[in-house]
Amino acid sequence: MPNEIIPSFDGSGMRMGIVVARFNELITDRLLSGALKALAAHGVSDGDIDVASVPGSFEIGTVAMKMAKSGHYSAIICLGAVIRGQTAHFEYVSSAATSGVARIGPETGVPAVFGVLTTDTIEQALARTGAKGSNRGADAASAAVEMANLMRKLSAPA
Repeated sequence: MPNEIIPSFDGSGMRMGIVVARFNELITDRLLSGALKALAAHGVSDGDIDVASVPGSFEIGTVAMKMAKSGHYSAIICLGAVIRGQTAHFEYVSSAATSGVARIGPETGVPAVFGVLTTDTIEQALARTGAKGSNRGADAASAAVEMANLMRKLSAPA
């Protein structure tokens, strides 16, 4: 029978970085609120959370990478909202946000959780902020605690 590595959801003593986009603030404020509530529920104290605000989702990856490389954080939570319009801009911003966040974990060893909504309408985005069910910001925060614990277990000596 193989050894199973089971992460914990205890965030006590963890330092978390959050990067949140200001563009589509109606949505991102709700994602941030959900993330902060979830981190508190997992035992992360307010003083151990740093929130960096960036202009839009395009800029999330740059600041999240800087936070991860600092060595101060157990995980980075990336929050934003890209809502499809009538131009190709949606595709460019979504792609940049995705690739920017995806590079962080492999390059730094610090988990970066993608909590950037990419939706067709504002109604779809609102539905993912707790208006009609779960809050994706809270989901991202829970995933960050889980991943930070898993990385800690994988780094512990045998």
